[in-house]
Amino acid sequence: MSDPTPSGQASYRLHFPHLEREIVARAGESIFASARRHGVRIVGACGGRGTCGSCVVRIGAGEVDQADGAAADGRKWLRACRISARSDCTVEVAPRSLAPVVRTETDDGAKETLPLDTAIAALDLALPPASLADNLADADRLRRALGGAACTIDLGAARQLPAALRAGEEGGRWVLRAFSHGAELIGFAAPGRRPLGLAVDLGTTNAAGFLVDLETGERLASLGVENPQVAWGADLVSRINHAARDARTAAELREAATAAIDALAHDLCRAVGQTPAEIADVAVCGNTAMHHLLLGLPVKQLGRAPFVAALREAVDLRARDLGLAVAPGARVHVAPNVGGFVGGDHVTALLATEDEWAARRTALVMDIGTNTEISLIHGGRIVSASAPSGPALEGGHISCGMRAAEGAIERVAFEGGRLRARTIGNKKPIGLCGSGVLDTLATLHRAGLVSDQGRLAREHPDILALGNKRAVRLAPEVLFTQDDVRAVQLAKAAIRTATELLLDEAGVAADDIERFVIAGSFGAYIDVASGVAIGLFPDLPRERFVQVGNAAGVGIRRMLASRRARTRGAELAAACRYLELSTRGDFQKTFLHHIGFHNDHS
Repeated sequence: MSDPTPSGQASYRLHFPHLEREIVARAGESIFASARRHGVRIVGACGGRGTCGSCVVRIGAGEVDQADGAAADGRKWLRACRISARSDCTVEVAPRSLAPVVRTETDDGAKETLPLDTAIAALDLALPPASLADNLADADRLRRALGGAACTIDLGAARQLPAALRAGEEGGRWVLRAFSHGAELIGFAAPGRRPLGLAVDLGTTNAAGFLVDLETGERLASLGVENPQVAWGADLVSRINHAARDARTAAELREAATAAIDALAHDLCRAVGQTPAEIADVAVCGNTAMHHLLLGLPVKQLGRAPFVAALREAVDLRARDLGLAVAPGARVHVAPNVGGFVGGDHVTALLATEDEWAARRTALVMDIGTNTEISLIHGGRIVSASAPSGPALEGGHISCGMRAAEGAIERVAFEGGRLRARTIGNKKPIGLCGSGVLDTLATLHRAGLVSDQGRLAREHPDILALGNKRAVRLAPEVLFTQDDVRAVQLAKAAIRTATELLLDEAGVAADDIERFVIAGSFGAYIDVASGVAIGLFPDLPRERFVQVGNAAGVGIRRMLASRRARTRGAELAAACRYLELSTRGDFQKTFLHHIGFHNDHS
């Protein structure tokens, strides 16, 4: 193993037995920072600032220093961001950091064939080999095989052409398949290979990739991975602040995003027996911050009012300009933004759900996530806003929060006077995922264990005193604290406030909403009744709600396969009128009104 520690600086080895990994930690560097530098995943919702308490580890052997200078007891769970090694150490990571995710952003994996309208084409060509009598350049010989058609050859593809030709020599001829983007040849492969397209929904928490056959429109494979940027914080503000520090830290976040896309490309292609070099087109969507971080655009101005984007239109560029390892001349289409933090992922969600809302006089599309985007469609007009909901509703910034993995509590019931938890996979409870957060609070409120104002009750066998605060025991090692209740209150109040202010802006009431579209992977698994019970959603008839899963993933696949879909996406982005909620004089009053666990339309 290489040692990246600068020469002359003390270093120690950290052994992670559960991961079968050993890394080098620099003296004075937190264990969390060392792990992040080496790609070892430790949950850290706040990005290592010491404010969330989710990055706990236990030291089995060795000695560590605490940031506050206090003695560290390695037998206890300690925050990895607050301790640094002063000897070689064995580190045990909390189970909720290790649990494999079983729910991703890739929807149900059902067979899908997309309507094709793409600039990508594949051509099988047979060329005679060069000779002293026919010593034309390889590119000229290729154009001759095309019947003299005018075409250009991407420089990256030209660099591969001689080797690709000679690798395909058989029976006195050279045979190869050329991938073209319009009249430009952008890559070469063996005969019969399919040109592939990669669609990516680059979410704040997860990245979902979809591999599409660009000759048939068939979706070949889907995969979801954690966005490696979470190592710098579960929320957007943490990442924006980190990237705004200097060019090096901005590059770290950009490289993390491209690494996620490259990993998706590699694993998806391997699953179908092809290679990333056969990916001829890429389409990506994400919120405004993800869009800017991927493209290397400045983000400092996004971190403070008035939250102005550097640009909001769609961007088309060469994949190699992003450093992506796909076909040499492949292009990338990055979906357009609306404004503020309402980004391309919301545009693609609107595109994918247009059948649900276009024919309604009043409809609402809500994509719930770390940043929640909402559009109200009324009388043919679209008004959009974002709610800084943070990661609490997805299990981030929650002391017992975790991803939707086996062992995550997803449902909570109150039976026989006691709380009963149900986990994903019916495994031993090790934490609480997003769908379980709403269910927990709705159940606690119905049982009288949390008040309308969000205070935990004092007297109940499942409620414990933790110093001067209280916590609910959901399972032997899973405690949901008073601070966790507050975090969820803030998140749900932000979302409900955005909903109410959009309704007011359009001059309509919640009862006028004919279709309430809930998008996002998180939105697919939540219990709508629980959301209504705690005031996250207005109290509407259940049949008006529809949960559509990762609509952004559907929309970006359509953009990948169709130029018409890209045009329609640009039209939708331009049609949305962005509303900056903080400019409303009634924002604070509305927010405070919806902090509590009650539900009305006032």
